Amino acid sequence: MKFTGKVWKFGDNVNTDEILAARYLVTVDPEEMGQHLMEDIRPGFSGMVAPGDIIVAGENFGCGSSREHAPLAIKGAGISAVVAAGYARIFYRNAFNMGLPIFESPQAAAALEEGAEIEIDADTGTVTDLGSGEVYRSQPVPPFMQDLIRAGGLINYLTGQSVG
Repeated sequence: MKFTGKVWKFGDNVNTDEILAARYLVTVDPEEMGQHLMEDIRPGFSGMVAPGDIIVAGENFGCGSSREHAPLAIKGAGISAVVAAGYARIFYRNAFNMGLPIFESPQAAAALEEGAEIEIDADTGTVTDLGSGEVYRSQPVPPFMQDLIRAGGLINYLTGQSVG
Protein backbone atom coordinates (compact mmCIF):
# COMPACT_ATOMS: atom_id res chain seq x y z
CA MET A 1 0.00 0.00 0.00
CA LYS A 2 1.50 3.32 -1.13
CA PHE A 3 0.47 6.93 -0.74
CA THR A 4 1.82 9.76 -2.88
CA GLY A 5 0.99 13.41 -2.43
CA LYS A 6 1.93 16.97 -1.67
CA VAL A 7 3.03 17.85 1.87
CA TRP A 8 1.05 20.26 4.04
CA LYS A 9 3.17 21.10 7.08
CA PHE A 10 1.95 21.74 10.63
CA GLY A 11 3.79 22.12 13.92
CA ASP A 12 3.65 20.45 17.32
CA ASN A 13 0.57 19.89 19.49
CA VAL A 14 -2.09 20.23 16.80
CA ASN A 15 -5.17 19.30 18.80
CA THR A 16 -8.46 17.77 17.73
CA ASP A 17 -10.27 21.11 18.14
CA GLU A 18 -7.82 22.65 15.65
CA ILE A 19 -8.22 19.70 13.27
CA LEU A 20 -12.01 20.12 13.40
CA ALA A 21 -13.58 22.80 15.59
CA ALA A 22 -16.24 21.60 18.03
CA ARG A 23 -18.92 23.69 16.29
CA TYR A 24 -18.82 21.19 13.39
CA LEU A 25 -19.43 18.09 15.49
CA VAL A 26 -23.12 18.25 14.60
CA THR A 27 -22.52 16.44 11.30
CA VAL A 28 -21.51 12.85 10.64
CA ASP A 29 -20.70 13.41 6.96
CA PRO A 30 -16.90 13.15 6.51
CA GLU A 31 -16.91 15.32 3.37
CA GLU A 32 -18.81 18.08 5.15
CA MET A 33 -16.40 17.84 8.08
CA GLY A 34 -13.49 17.93 5.63
CA GLN A 35 -14.67 21.32 4.35
CA HIS A 36 -13.73 22.73 7.76
CA LEU A 37 -10.42 20.92 8.26
CA MET A 38 -7.86 23.09 10.11
CA GLU A 39 -9.88 26.23 9.34
CA ASP A 40 -9.16 27.93 12.68
CA ILE A 41 -5.38 27.58 12.31
CA ARG A 42 -5.17 27.83 8.50
CA PRO A 43 -8.27 29.49 7.02
CA GLY A 44 -9.21 28.13 3.60
CA PHE A 45 -7.06 25.03 4.05
CA SER A 46 -9.65 22.55 2.79
CA GLY A 47 -9.96 24.51 -0.46
CA MET A 48 -6.21 24.20 -1.10
CA VAL A 49 -5.96 20.43 -0.54
CA ALA A 50 -5.97 18.07 -3.50
CA PRO A 51 -7.06 14.43 -3.17
CA GLY A 52 -4.10 12.35 -2.01
CA ASP A 53 -2.22 15.16 -0.27
CA ILE A 54 -0.44 14.36 2.98
CA ILE A 55 -0.26 16.20 6.31
CA VAL A 56 3.18 16.29 7.95
CA ALA A 57 3.28 17.50 11.54
CA GLY A 58 5.39 17.64 14.67
CA GLU A 59 4.98 16.05 18.08
CA ASN A 60 1.70 15.16 19.79
CA PHE A 61 -0.52 15.42 16.71
CA GLY A 62 -4.18 14.90 17.59
CA CYS A 63 -3.91 15.77 21.27
CA GLY A 64 -6.96 17.03 23.13
CA SER A 65 -10.46 15.62 23.04
CA SER A 66 -11.07 12.01 22.18
CA ARG A 67 -13.22 12.16 19.09
CA GLU A 68 -13.42 10.19 15.89
CA HIS A 69 -14.41 13.33 13.99
CA ALA A 70 -10.78 14.49 13.65
CA PRO A 71 -9.52 11.58 11.51
CA LEU A 72 -12.83 11.51 9.62
CA ALA A 73 -12.45 15.20 8.74
CA ILE A 74 -8.90 14.57 7.53
CA LYS A 75 -10.12 11.76 5.28
CA GLY A 76 -13.16 13.79 4.22
CA ALA A 77 -10.90 16.58 2.96
CA GLY A 78 -9.08 14.09 0.72
CA ILE A 79 -5.89 13.76 2.75
CA SER A 80 -4.50 10.26 2.12
CA ALA A 81 -2.17 9.94 5.14
CA VAL A 82 -0.49 11.76 8.01
CA VAL A 83 3.20 11.66 8.93
CA ALA A 84 4.08 13.11 12.33
CA ALA A 85 6.93 13.10 14.82
CA GLY A 86 4.48 11.66 17.35
CA TYR A 87 0.78 11.23 18.06
CA ALA A 88 -1.53 11.54 21.00
CA ARG A 89 -2.37 7.97 21.95
CA ILE A 90 -6.13 8.24 21.49
CA PHE A 91 -5.75 9.92 18.08
CA TYR A 92 -3.44 7.12 16.97
CA ARG A 93 -6.10 4.57 17.85
CA ASN A 94 -8.97 6.57 16.37
CA ALA A 95 -7.09 7.15 13.11
CA PHE A 96 -6.67 3.45 12.37
CA ASN A 97 -10.20 2.70 13.61
CA MET A 98 -11.51 5.27 11.11
CA GLY A 99 -9.26 3.97 8.29
CA LEU A 100 -6.80 6.88 8.23
CA PRO A 101 -3.22 5.71 7.63
CA ILE A 102 -0.72 7.43 9.92
CA PHE A 103 3.05 7.10 10.13
CA GLU A 104 5.41 8.15 12.90
CA SER A 105 8.76 9.50 11.74
CA PRO A 106 10.44 12.32 13.69
CA GLN A 107 13.12 12.59 10.98
CA ALA A 108 10.60 12.97 8.13
CA ALA A 109 8.52 15.42 10.15
CA ALA A 110 11.57 17.60 10.80
CA ALA A 111 13.06 17.45 7.31
CA LEU A 112 10.14 17.57 4.89
CA GLU A 113 9.10 20.96 3.57
CA GLU A 114 5.61 22.12 2.69
CA GLY A 115 4.93 21.54 -0.97
CA ALA A 116 7.30 18.58 -1.32
CA GLU A 117 5.99 15.53 -3.15
CA ILE A 118 6.41 12.40 -1.06
CA GLU A 119 5.66 8.71 -1.29
CA ILE A 120 4.88 6.56 1.72
CA ASP A 121 5.21 2.78 1.47
CA ALA A 122 3.13 1.16 4.23
CA ASP A 123 4.78 -2.23 3.64
CA THR A 124 8.32 -1.00 4.29
CA GLY A 125 7.58 2.05 6.44
CA THR A 126 9.60 4.33 4.15
CA VAL A 127 8.77 7.96 3.50
CA THR A 128 10.53 9.21 0.36
CA ASP A 129 10.93 12.83 -0.67
CA LEU A 130 10.48 12.44 -4.42
CA GLY A 131 12.32 15.68 -5.16
CA SER A 132 15.50 15.07 -3.17
CA GLY A 133 15.41 11.26 -3.02
CA GLU A 134 15.87 11.35 0.77
CA VAL A 135 14.32 8.35 2.52
CA TYR A 136 13.03 8.42 6.10
CA ARG A 137 11.88 5.50 8.22
CA SER A 138 8.67 4.79 10.09
CA GLN A 139 7.18 1.54 11.31
CA PRO A 140 5.66 -0.58 8.53
CA VAL A 141 1.90 -1.04 8.79
CA PRO A 142 1.08 -4.71 9.46
CA PRO A 143 -1.00 -6.44 6.76
CA PHE A 144 -4.10 -6.80 8.96
CA MET A 145 -4.04 -3.04 9.65
CA GLN A 146 -3.65 -2.35 5.94
CA ASP A 147 -6.78 -4.45 5.41
CA LEU A 148 -8.54 -2.29 8.02
CA ILE A 149 -7.45 0.88 6.15
CA ARG A 150 -8.56 -0.55 2.78
CA ALA A 151 -11.97 -1.35 4.29
CA GLY A 152 -12.33 2.26 5.42
CA GLY A 153 -12.11 1.57 9.13
CA LEU A 154 -12.79 -0.92 11.88
CA ILE A 155 -16.59 -1.14 11.55
CA ASN A 156 -16.42 -1.81 7.81
CA TYR A 157 -13.61 -4.30 8.37
CA LEU A 158 -15.58 -6.22 11.00
CA THR A 159 -18.82 -6.24 9.00
CA GLY A 160 -17.13 -7.19 5.72
CA GLN A 161 -18.03 -3.91 4.02
CA SER A 162 -15.57 -1.70 2.25
CA VAL A 163 -15.40 1.88 1.08
CA GLY A 164 -14.98 2.85 -2.56
